[in-house]
Amino acid sequence: MSRTIRGLDAEQRRAERREQLLDAALTLFAANGYLNTSIEQICTTAYIGTKSFYELFSSREDCYVALLRRTSERLEARMAEAAKQANGNERQEAPRLLATFVHALVDDPRVTRVTFGMAAGISESAERERRTNRRWSAAFLEQLWDAYDGPPTDEQRPLRHSVAIGLVGGMFDQISDWLLDADLTNPKQVDVLIDDLTTFYITVRRGLTR
Repeated sequence: MSRTIRGLDAEQRRAERREQLLDAALTLFAANGYLNTSIEQICTTAYIGTKSFYELFSSREDCYVALLRRTSERLEARMAEAAKQANGNERQEAPRLLATFVHALVDDPRVTRVTFGMAAGISESAERERRTNRRWSAAFLEQLWDAYDGPPTDEQRPLRHSVAIGLVGGMFDQISDWLLDADLTNPKQVDVLIDDLTTFYITVRRGLTR
């Protein structure tokens, strides 16, 4: 039987250390950038030794990818819950769902900067994680469209999938572009972003349903 410390067993303490390291990495990557953040800095900020770091992550890149994955998992859970609460038509629900999506990504400026300000070009595995996140978002849209339009035919599905991938890519690019000059503490600027994304979404959907 493994002994407990502070009421936590060995696996729980390991999970706690992992969260502390990811929280420290989030703060440092957002403030200093990926390239200017070392493993030693992450460990010092988290008050955890480098030995424990390497028990959890194989490298700084591995830590960064894990941080992206944690962000996407939280986003997915938040969007799934928002979708469960949908009770109106698509035109009514789209702005609410997009607002949920945006706030999940921009309410914490650190998440915004780490996800959109530096994810591209870091490594092949980081890019793969980015693409995985986009595929999930596209699949979320396709499920939503199935609910409103009914399942597509076998001939329609490839087009619908391509449109979903393109729509998600366009929205992510809009957020990245907005981030260049945005004041993340200004709610009005966030509202403008939500309005722009909603307009883009509706325009694309109108073309798909014609």
